[in-house]
Amino acid sequence: MSSILVQVIVGGLLLGAVYALFSSGLTLIWGMMNIVNFAHGDFVMLGMYVAFVVWTVLGVGPFVGAPVAALVLATVGIIVYFGLIRSVMKGPMLAQILGTFGLALLLRYTVFWGFGANFLTLPGDLVGGTYDVFGIKLQASRLLAGVVALLVTLGLHLLLTRTSLGSKMLAVSEDATAAQLMGIRPDSMQAIAWAIAAGATGLAGALIATFFYISPSVGETLGIVAFVTVSLGGFGSVPGALVAGLLIGVIESVSAYLIGGVYKDIVVYSLFLCFLWFRPQGLMGKM
Repeated sequence: MSSILVQVIVGGLLLGAVYALFSSGLTLIWGMMNIVNFAHGDFVMLGMYVAFVVWTVLGVGPFVGAPVAALVLATVGIIVYFGLIRSVMKGPMLAQILGTFGLALLLRYTVFWGFGANFLTLPGDLVGGTYDVFGIKLQASRLLAGVVALLVTLGLHLLLTRTSLGSKMLAVSEDATAAQLMGIRPDSMQAIAWAIAAGATGLAGALIATFFYISPSVGETLGIVAFVTVSLGGFGSVPGALVAGLLIGVIESVSAYLIGGVYKDIVVYSLFLCFLWFRPQGLMGKM
């Protein structure tokens, strides 16, 4: 295996870790409330713009921009839950779908109005230069994004499976009425779930903004990636989202290297559809 191909695979793993991070928020909301958030990709887009504003105003990179984006989007997640989701949950599934889809359009065109349609970028040297690790050259920005995303995704899994808060959220997802009789407030747990999910997207957006273009419409592209990642990993499974994100990142990168960046999406989505033909519940999903 050539050193260039190894470098491409490692780069794909780092990108896939970021995919896994913002997809884990989507799978958390589904596992908790059985709601598909069509505005999820636009939450990532907002995180990118928060990082850009922090850099513009303060002149600092993701070490400050990423935590700020996570906090801002966590706040947005709570506002969205109490302002929209809690109401549409009482209606049919179509109301939930159209509600989050309308939210996506509202966020997207608000950013269009505020920042314009031009593509924005952060300075390429904002997170240092390039590291040489065993002959593999890695951009510092991609390395930082991948490592942080991987650690946060694993931390999210531990939060859900090894803490009292995670047990309460699981109880609400299983039976909200029974959980309430045990003294757990479903409203609070669901609001926390939205805060965590949105915060994860904000963090991922700020990290990916260091090497990805920023535009109001980028959420549409990233939203599709999130849905594919969650479907491949299995709805409701954070480990599944992690494995699927890493796989998609590697497949994208290797396909772009071997046959060109224009065709990488064809490879990814073709393999995705073929896999779902044999295992529609995803890698770690349940029937």
